[in-house]
Amino acid sequence: MPIQGLEIIQSSASLRGQGTGLRVLPTVSKYIDTSTCIGCKACEVACQEWNDLDVAATHQTGTYQTLPTLHADFWNLIRFHEEEFEGGLAWLMRKDQCMHCADPGCLAACPAPGAIVQYANGIVDVNPENCIGCGLCETGCPFDVPRFSSKTGKMAKCTLCVDRVDNGLEPACIKACPTGCLHFGLKEDMVELGNSRVKQLQATGFPNAMLYDPQGVGGTTVVTVLAHGDKPERYGLPRDPRVAFAARAKEWIKPFGIFAFGATIVGLFAHFLTVGPKKPHDDNPPRAGG
Repeated sequence: MPIQGLEIIQSSASLRGQGTGLRVLPTVSKYIDTSTCIGCKACEVACQEWNDLDVAATHQTGTYQTLPTLHADFWNLIRFHEEEFEGGLAWLMRKDQCMHCADPGCLAACPAPGAIVQYANGIVDVNPENCIGCGLCETGCPFDVPRFSSKTGKMAKCTLCVDRVDNGLEPACIKACPTGCLHFGLKEDMVELGNSRVKQLQATGFPNAMLYDPQGVGGTTVVTVLAHGDKPERYGLPRDPRVAFAARAKEWIKPFGIFAFGATIVGLFAHFLTVGPKKPHDDNPPRAGG
């Protein structure tokens, strides 16, 4: 299914976006159904292999989870959340990765021109050549996704397999999933699929099931079915994610800085025209009678 849309519509640290400047809804989407995930980790392996990522050292923390959190060399992590329900335990497994927000906080916080870009199809990508490794994108992300690589000095995260998508292929993780809990296609189709699954869950004992597509970040390219949608925190998801004010501060301050700089130049030029160039002081004036 060929899906076009790699024209850049937003670019970090740019007033005009270094692209079309058109704010469009994501045209592609990854669908995740947490209720049918079996935690097999095939998606983790596929992500590592396709993106040629290095091995990240695992840590035994008393869970089947591969790593405690995402890593610069591990962009796709199946989280195992043990929760109590009516006296019993349940695993709420979730595929943790970049959500590719329509209003990305990482892009808003990034001070490096062109280090983070958003394509017309909704994918948010990191350009390593322009990244300065400051880590501000991590602080701007309400989902705590980007990670700093000590080996490269750059930030890294899931690219939604933008290279595969540009060639009409689905992301590698979706290709590897054996249960059909992952799908890829147009956003409207994935939302329709998700809402249909939510209705099934609500009719079979999960009245609080929901499709997680938070509007606080303009919606996400990755939409997630949650059987216990009344408490997304149980899956490690924020209830109402939003871009932090601090991440947006530079968007508002930058125009004022440019205006102040321009006003300074105009003031200096006006001073030169009215007063003239500054004359140097004579540090050795002639002595009286000399």
